[in-house]
Amino acid sequence: MRLEKYFRVELLIIVLFAILFPNYTRANIKDFDEVWQQRAIQARKNAHKAYHPDPHKVTQDFNYHVHKGIEDDDVDSNKTNSRRNLKSQKSGCTATNPIDRCWRCDKDWFKHRKRLANCALGFARGTTGGKHGKIYVVTDPSDNDLVNPKPGTLRYAVIQPEPLWIIFAHDMIIRLAEELIVSSHKTIDGRGARVHISNGGQITLQFVENVIIHGLHIHDIKAGNGGLIRDSTEHYGFRTRSDGDAISIYGSTRVWIDHISMSNCQDGLIDVIMASTAVTISNCHLTHHNEVMLFGASDGYSEDQVMQVTVAFNHFGQGLVQRMPRCRWGFIHVVNNDYTHWLMYAVGGSQHPTIISQGNRFIAPQDINCKEVTKRDYAPESVWKTWNWRSEGDLMMNGAFFVESGSTVKNVPNKDVINAKPGTFVTRLTRFAGALNCVKNKPC
Repeated sequence: MRLEKYFRVELLIIVLFAILFPNYTRANIKDFDEVWQQRAIQARKNAHKAYHPDPHKVTQDFNYHVHKGIEDDDVDSNKTNSRRNLKSQKSGCTATNPIDRCWRCDKDWFKHRKRLANCALGFARGTTGGKHGKIYVVTDPSDNDLVNPKPGTLRYAVIQPEPLWIIFAHDMIIRLAEELIVSSHKTIDGRGARVHISNGGQITLQFVENVIIHGLHIHDIKAGNGGLIRDSTEHYGFRTRSDGDAISIYGSTRVWIDHISMSNCQDGLIDVIMASTAVTISNCHLTHHNEVMLFGASDGYSEDQVMQVTVAFNHFGQGLVQRMPRCRWGFIHVVNNDYTHWLMYAVGGSQHPTIISQGNRFIAPQDINCKEVTKRDYAPESVWKTWNWRSEGDLMMNGAFFVESGSTVKNVPNKDVINAKPGTFVTRLTRFAGALNCVKNKPC
């Protein structure tokens, strides 16, 4: 009798959870047990806590830092006899945007790795990853045991309960047997080694917070078959088939993706879905892929209204087709990116997202039918004309054009408006997009 009562209570909990979180029950988790339920509930709390009630202030803050960085560069170049400029010339520092200027000019960057955690801008500002934990060195590129991962492997590092700053002992190619499930308060830092995650499973951030992924090459990722996979030191469970994204951000907050080179994955390159928010994607180089970035997976999932994402200083390069990004519901700041290639369109969406495009360079393809930067899905013009999609200071080349809708930003006093640096600066700002070849005792 007691056993029957227990199972009835357990069933009731599962049913109630399915009603409250209907999409979470299809989260690549075959057994959505109590551990995952609690993580999902906490993730929803994290999202509402991380949500910024005035996202335009965040865009203003970002633009301020870009202006300040460029003005400092110009001052240095004009003061040819200044001690600061002589030092910069001698050091060979080539950082060209405010995120990079925060850390790349330090020749002892390898001794001060955690200073990177002070450098996030945009909606992920304040993300510290594993700053407050120990440094963990990955020494073994294998991934042979999904339930009891071997110490020294990347899978072992990312499931630990404490904050960790994860680095790599040497160059390595890691073929993940299945998706890599990363826990909260982690930094994966590829600087100083050529680290390729390729020809295997994806990186998954699910119901976690405060993660930095930096300096990796991620390519040729395949959909996984699922099975038993450990997601923490205290828990493992059955997973269903993973999609084959490079990085999947699912119900997670305060995530910073920086200086990643990505290409040719089975599904997307970066997905930001299921009420993920406080995300910045910066300094990445993306090539040879169809559906590049998906922000919001369903027109029916209104919880994505909390989604706030900054896309900055990225180079959208050769062989890209569409979705750079494709957005639903949230607030997306697309700023100072270089769009040198697309085959269908660059920026698209449905379900009335706010898209602020500032200071990007858009170079249209030769196809006369694909000159438009924007694409709106599943809505007539009478509906989408109210969506707030704005282009400010973008550089349009080879016939590119951005179809605006909605209205200009309101409730921001003119004296407080900081416009983004125009698209003419983009080549300079994105010059070092992608994974860097950092060498000890030299600026990166």
